[in-house]
Amino acid sequence: MQKTLKRYFPIFVLPTLIAFAFAFLVPFGMGVYLSFCSFRTITNAQFTGLQNYIRVFSDRDFVNALWFTVRFTALSVLTINAFSFALALALTRKIKGTNLFRTVFFMPNLIGGIILGYIWQQMINALLLRYETTLVANAGYGFWGLVVLMNWQMIGYMMIIYVAGLQNVPTELLEAAQIDGASGWQTLVKVKIPMVMPSVTICLFLTLSNSFKLFDQNLALTAGAPSKRTAMLALDIYNTFYGRAGYEGVGQAKAVLFFLLVAAIALGQLVLTRRREVEA
Repeated sequence: MQKTLKRYFPIFVLPTLIAFAFAFLVPFGMGVYLSFCSFRTITNAQFTGLQNYIRVFSDRDFVNALWFTVRFTALSVLTINAFSFALALALTRKIKGTNLFRTVFFMPNLIGGIILGYIWQQMINALLLRYETTLVANAGYGFWGLVVLMNWQMIGYMMIIYVAGLQNVPTELLEAAQIDGASGWQTLVKVKIPMVMPSVTICLFLTLSNSFKLFDQNLALTAGAPSKRTAMLALDIYNTFYGRAGYEGVGQAKAVLFFLLVAAIALGQLVLTRRREVEA
């Protein structure tokens, strides 16, 4: 049976590889090439070397978007994982209505980002109207609005992953810790957290990558206002490529740098947290 599977394995894999090549590899390769070109359409691209990348780092909007995205991602990853893990701990204590609470907390993740952005925009503006201001009047309002929105959307999703990890902690370890006289805090730090490190790895990866790639919520909530000070990297790339004539190559260069940045950070995080899994 194994010999038969190995013999026909390329036949079954080939359609998927062809689809992957046409849907990802070819466009990605073309995108990298176009980042070194000046173009309006891909048929009139002219190679310009590193000129687009030089213009990227001299673009103040890109630098502001990068710094804004880094601050937003750092805070969002910390708060989402802290709150979701705390909820997971609470919902694994066999309290009444646990399944209902899990469903309710997970539901915001099912709502589209554009809809979420407009919903939170209306709610925040209704609150700020009492103080005669709006969400886009101050960049700080936009920043915290995005943080709250991201937390509200993703906490339930991450909570489900943490719940699955906590439920897989062997009861023998918990009983042994209790017999040894470990306190609740000691059991959490020495037993539960090390045993749920695979869940931590997944949740950190998802929150990190999704926070960096945030686009539709940013577009709907603030659209970068005021004066592009709340524009994140994905929105800045979109505005550069589609909103500035003659900057298509610069926008493509930003997209390549964006991909390399997110890939490097996400892979670095995976390596670091997986080492903790081995130690656990």
